[in-house]
Amino acid sequence: MKPGDALMQHYLQFKDLRAEEYAYLFERTRIIKTRFKNYEKYQPLVDRTLAMIFEKASTRTRVSFEAGMYQMGGSVVHLTTGDSQLGRAEPVEDSARVISRMVDIVMIRTFEQAKLEGFAGHSRVPVINGLTNEYHPCQILADVFTFIEQRGDIKGRVVAWVGDGNNMANTWLQAADILGFTLHVSTPTGYELDPVVAGVTNTRCVKVFDHPMDACRGAHLVTTDVWTSMGYEAENEERRKAFIDWCVDADMMAAARPDALFMHCLPAHRGEEVAAEVIDGPQSVVWDEAENRMHVQKALMEYLLLGRIG
Repeated sequence: MKPGDALMQHYLQFKDLRAEEYAYLFERTRIIKTRFKNYEKYQPLVDRTLAMIFEKASTRTRVSFEAGMYQMGGSVVHLTTGDSQLGRAEPVEDSARVISRMVDIVMIRTFEQAKLEGFAGHSRVPVINGLTNEYHPCQILADVFTFIEQRGDIKGRVVAWVGDGNNMANTWLQAADILGFTLHVSTPTGYELDPVVAGVTNTRCVKVFDHPMDACRGAHLVTTDVWTSMGYEAENEERRKAFIDWCVDADMMAAARPDALFMHCLPAHRGEEVAAEVIDGPQSVVWDEAENRMHVQKALMEYLLLGRIG
């Protein structure tokens, strides 16, 4: 696709793509990952440049996007808060107009979803959400692929979310709506998941539980996140008290199905949102999940830049 192409797509929320597009992406991810594991060179993005703009720091997002783009034959420009100052040194719309004339695709990890959408609205090239306060679609893309890789189709399954009703929870709800699984949610009072923020009107795909143990019962996958997300550090002590009963432990995993998986987007705090025996135990697939960020993002960039292959 060329800049300005009418078919250009952004990836700002999980619901930006349809179920059939996800089926295609997961199959492409499988193929691309297999080639990588077999040391087969595959570089469809030669002469393409990815700009990565970070207003929120990251380990996995930077490494997965940067390594992935290089493996696909492209190049990377890395901009941090001091380099870019989106919406401060100049309007975000102007930054988008300039940067998108010099690169082929942009990944932004920032605070407000509105800033990301403002950039995308004035970009000549595809824009990917690397994380915002509201959504984290690339992480859920990796999580769902990891489940499929380990257990098969996620349609009709049960995913239990234990913890904060944050950007991860919002995105899991979007995924449940699109991919046809049920999301069990348990959060402390005051930290609930808001379907309006998630942008999902089909609340039949979500069941809310007061107690995390109940949310985990019969789940095929149990997943959580840190109690205090980046940007909310001032609430850390208050959150530690509120979330004390929302630590995913062995009892919660025992309430889930015997073959249930455990996932965490990392970084993790053992003894807070998850017990060490769970994240380091046999049901945990967090390291596969982390690696799969790179593979799904390679498939995503290929799709946004080249469309369907074959």
